[in-house]
Amino acid sequence: MSNKVVFKKSASRPAQRARDVDADVDSEPSTADTPLSLASRLKSKAKRAQPKSRLSFGVDDEAAEEPSFQIKKSSLSRKLTLGSHPACVSLPATLDQATISTHSNGAPVYDQAYLSELRASTYSARPPTNNDIYDTVIPSQSRIVAAKERRERLRVGTAEQEQDYISLSVTKLPDISQGPHPESRLMREEDEVGEGDDEYAEYTSAQERIALGKKARKAEASKRRDTMKEMIAEVVDEDEETLEWEREQLRRGGHDPASASGPTPVKQIYKPVRIPPATDIPALGPAIERFQRSLASLSDSHALNTDAINSLAEQRTELDTRETELRSMIAAAESKRGWFAEFKDWVESVATFLDEKFPRLEKLEEEYLSVLKERAEMIARRRNADDEDDLSVVFGTIPKPSAELDMADELHRTLPTTNSIVLRRERRTARVARRTRRYTGKTPLDADGREEGYSTDSSLTQSDALDYQQALERIAADGKDILSDVRSVEFKDPSRGLAKWFGEWRERYGDSYIGAWGGLGLVGAWEFWVRLEILGWNPFEACSLDQFAWYSSLYQYSRPPDQGENTDEPELGPDGDIVSAMISTAVTPRLCKMLEVGALDPYSAMDIRRMIDLAEQVEASVGTDSNKFQMILKSVHTLLDSATTSAEDLLSPFVKLNHPPFDPEAVPARERLLSRAVKLLENMLRWRKYIADKHAVGRLCTRLVNDYILRIAEGGWEVGGERKVCQVTN
Repeated sequence: MSNKVVFKKSASRPAQRARDVDADVDSEPSTADTPLSLASRLKSKAKRAQPKSRLSFGVDDEAAEEPSFQIKKSSLSRKLTLGSHPACVSLPATLDQATISTHSNGAPVYDQAYLSELRASTYSARPPTNNDIYDTVIPSQSRIVAAKERRERLRVGTAEQEQDYISLSVTKLPDISQGPHPESRLMREEDEVGEGDDEYAEYTSAQERIALGKKARKAEASKRRDTMKEMIAEVVDEDEETLEWEREQLRRGGHDPASASGPTPVKQIYKPVRIPPATDIPALGPAIERFQRSLASLSDSHALNTDAINSLAEQRTELDTRETELRSMIAAAESKRGWFAEFKDWVESVATFLDEKFPRLEKLEEEYLSVLKERAEMIARRRNADDEDDLSVVFGTIPKPSAELDMADELHRTLPTTNSIVLRRERRTARVARRTRRYTGKTPLDADGREEGYSTDSSLTQSDALDYQQALERIAADGKDILSDVRSVEFKDPSRGLAKWFGEWRERYGDSYIGAWGGLGLVGAWEFWVRLEILGWNPFEACSLDQFAWYSSLYQYSRPPDQGENTDEPELGPDGDIVSAMISTAVTPRLCKMLEVGALDPYSAMDIRRMIDLAEQVEASVGTDSNKFQMILKSVHTLLDSATTSAEDLLSPFVKLNHPPFDPEAVPARERLLSRAVKLLENMLRWRKYIADKHAVGRLCTRLVNDYILRIAEGGWEVGGERKVCQVTN
């Protein structure tokens, strides 16, 4: 038996991870261990080691430097390792000292037991490769030194505690790789299979090698040619379906080789053609008739074809005309769509503008109405005070109730009451001063001819008049500031914005304009500028409606110029009179509000005349039966009724007293009371004449005469009362 040891280098195989035995690693090698026993222990450790990675990167440097060997041993050598053979008496300490024992003469010992064992261990056939071959790895010197150092570090206690077993705990180990998905416990297919380079290496030329030698290049070329031939053979090879399809195509084309190679056709036998019987030669007459009939049928067919051609030509002409019309309609529809898109954008900008400006305008309108109301209340209080003074002189002073205490100032001085002599004298002086100032610069006839008390006396004092004028100027300035931040001319002047767009709409698309009530839309949009223009307008002091700029602009818009006829007055457009719609929408509600706050003075003949003129304009625009016009009439009637009721309420307590003192001022005081009452009656009669006794204005006149004028005139019938009553009846 040879003593030569065979080493075989084998590739690393993947093995399951097993629990390492600390005794195999940590225990130091004893000097008494034989080399074979040491190799056996190292072999078992190598089996439990991790398989070598197939990657060309990421491999431990220390493991890469260590060579790996495998030892192939027979059963006899394994028994020798265990020391069971009788020939194994004593083994050397090292491998270098190992020799085969001999006799003193140098010959080996061959006894019967040794030969029997040798014969039993000798195989008659090839030994199995899977069970009897063991791989043994001899550690290198560097690995032994590393194991000793690690053992020393563990002994000292400075090394990190490593686990050489598979832990059942779910805690993460920081020194063990958690894989590409540490948060998941599932094994992914790409992690288990590996990279795609190894899987698809056959298609990516990753396994090809470059031929360097002459023979290698020749073999590579030969292999390439064989591959090309195989590919060509695969392409040329036809399957059964392809051949069947080709045969079917040939058969359909009449070139079927199978039919050509079919049975032999039967030989045809000659058969002579049968000679037709002789016919008579046609005569000239029937032939001419036949030709005439053919000519007539051809003429009819030609006429039909001509008519068909003419009808087709007409249809083509109609189709061309229809196509032209459709194209023009499409172009017109596209133009209409584009124009309405621009018009919509402009209308939205106008709506945004009105949403921003309208609240400021409404606030200024409320302020103007409050100013007019304050002025009317001041005039009414002063007129009632004058009437009360005159009634006190005529009928006597009404005694003050005992429960009412005298008013005192901050120095505890008693203030004069309302009907005291001092206040009456002061008011009388102020009234004379106003009368003198009012008639300054006029002729003496006008100043003396008009009796005292007949004048309206609705003028304010100098301080009140100055405050009133300043309030009107401030409201007018605030109204101009509404458009101070506007730079576009279309938004400043509606005749250049609204009138232009709506006029273009009416001119280009009249049917759509009429169907959408474009005129009313124009009125609704133009209302802001109309209300802004009449913001500080007092119809009883300023101009009439036809003098405003909006009136003339809407008048011209309602009557578009007609190019065909040259007339002085153009006719109304399709949307009617826009001016009347604007008066009904914006002017009439504004006028009713001013009448409610007392802008109209019922004692002023000038205000009544202007009211009649304004009512005539509104009536001419909106009509007599219009609800807006009836609202104006009702507002005026409410104002006249309020004036009559106020006069009756003022007279009632004095008539109940009826204790007239002797006072020389009683006669002129009665004259002033009756003059003011007659003035109110004349204004009511003038208004009744205009409205033809609508809203029961005649009853108001009768009530004023019976309940106010006659009661005052009866106390001084001989000293002017009779004359005033005769003036009323006449």
